[in-house]
Amino acid sequence: MSARETVTTPAGDARITWYRAAEPLRVLALGHGAGGGIEARDLQALAGELPPHGTSVALVEQPWRVAGKKVAPAPKALDTVWTALWPTLRTRAEGLPLVAGGRSAGARVACRTAAGLGAAAALALSFPLHPPGRPEKSRAEELTGAGVPVLVVQGERDPFGRPDEFPAGVRPVPVPAGDHGFAVPKKASVSQQEALGGITAAVNEWLARGMPGEV
Repeated sequence: MSARETVTTPAGDARITWYRAAEPLRVLALGHGAGGGIEARDLQALAGELPPHGTSVALVEQPWRVAGKKVAPAPKALDTVWTALWPTLRTRAEGLPLVAGGRSAGARVACRTAAGLGAAAALALSFPLHPPGRPEKSRAEELTGAGVPVLVVQGERDPFGRPDEFPAGVRPVPVPAGDHGFAVPKKASVSQQEALGGITAAVNEWLARGMPGEV
């Protein structure tokens, strides 16, 4: 079961949807991307699969999504909101390790702010390493400079950066045939369910091992 709460931020009301573990060992806060919300298949899969393994999941909706807007604000504004609602997440964690994470733009926010907020680690789902077709516009420094252990999970067909495009020292977990949304073609060697199962298994293992540095 899930529960929602509203958090006031400088940019308006944000919303947190909680999926709590019966006996929590840690909390994973996940932000969404610039092109969608917490209904993303990977976020929903993690929210459904991790709580039985001791991880409470908090899916965070930025104010622009709560307000029904279609265009995300600038990265700095996203960081400001995430920073403003972090104390609420910290309070709800009740002293447990609190991991920052997100998909796409949300992954960038988590990596940029993790060290400053005292996050235990960061989870980057579909990290937008560069704009499609513009590998020279690399954002790798947001990963390598995160200052906390980081796990990257990346689709093999992601136009924002395939797993083999990441710099030395960054070892993404590849999602076979997955695109930026981790969707896989019907003719792929794995099914959509299998792809999502691989994501949740990799994240759960990483959390259970104490979130070692993968970057």
